[in-house]
Amino acid sequence: MAVYTCEKCGMSVGSITCGKCGKELVHSTINVDGQNIHVSECPDGHGKIKSPQCCGSDMTCKV
Repeated sequence: MAVYTCEKCGMSVGSITCGKCGKELVHSTINVDGQNIHVSECPDGHGKIKSPQCCGSDMTCKV
């Protein structure tokens, strides 16, 4: 399970699921203009979302 954690306050989020198939989203990265962006994506290809944010910053995922 991918767990996203806020490095500032310690809040964490886990078990994000796809609304179409119900499968748990998996951690991945995409490259935008030379910068790696953390995302969670459906293993069946239904889409992806940007990683969660907390305290004004992206939460990190240590996979």
